[in-house]
Amino acid sequence: MEVFINLLVNGVSTGLLIFLLAAGLTLIFGLMSVLNFAHGGLFVWGAFSGAWIFKETNSFLLAIAGAIAIGMALGWVLERFLIRPVYGNHVRQLLITLGGMLVLSESIKILWGPNPIRVNLPGWLEGSYQFDGIIIIKYRVFVIVVGLLLYLALWLLLSRTQIGLMIRAGVLDKEMVQALGINVKGLFTFVFLLGAALAALGGALLAPYSGVVFAEMGMQYAILAFIVVIIGGMGSLQGSALASLIVGVAGAFMAYYMPDLSLALNMLLLAIVLLVKPTGLLGEKGSAV
Repeated sequence: MEVFINLLVNGVSTGLLIFLLAAGLTLIFGLMSVLNFAHGGLFVWGAFSGAWIFKETNSFLLAIAGAIAIGMALGWVLERFLIRPVYGNHVRQLLITLGGMLVLSESIKILWGPNPIRVNLPGWLEGSYQFDGIIIIKYRVFVIVVGLLLYLALWLLLSRTQIGLMIRAGVLDKEMVQALGINVKGLFTFVFLLGAALAALGGALLAPYSGVVFAEMGMQYAILAFIVVIIGGMGSLQGSALASLIVGVAGAFMAYYMPDLSLALNMLLLAIVLLVKPTGLLGEKGSAV
């Protein structure tokens, strides 16, 4: 029982970290129809900048805020100068965002060097909780709480606010929204910056979680996030949340019981879902929540 609960907690916390990256991707694709591989670069910048700020200030909350600010600044540059000129052309989007991903990763090496950097847990999140002999690491519980709160906040934003209504309408019919006088370009920028903030936050939370960060992790997690978005359904926030939990929990159990097959698990899940339901678990045309 102890092993089962620990694997479950580990899988849920990992899944929610993946969700922070996948949520931005699915919102950006759902509204803007943009395939953004550079999203992984924002994730790794969040990890490195958060780790650096934490080391310099010894304040984890300040590190998170700084990582989000840097991620949003980089996201604005990407959207304004790389992605805006290639709206509507998926081939060019794929090529230019992949190039942006490589530039962001290589710039990490210029600033922080090519070697992995060790990241410590903040003091107030070190240690573990014990319940009847079951040991649960505090930081994983923290990640789960933050991930659930952010999912709730995103759901409320999309389903209970005026800007959420505009986003959902834009997913269904961008031309009609523009005809109603809504600034679609401004809406695009807002969604892109929101996605960048989530990616950077995910990176900042992952750094102490994994204990080490390296420049190539951006591509690794970008591919994983794309798999999650496809499994959940392109444009579906709930689908991405569900798929993230499935991938995280299944990966945790597979890595423990059958580690040789853990690398193939995500592709197997992707293949099964696409064969059974090509639109993804909760994906339907126009889905945004």
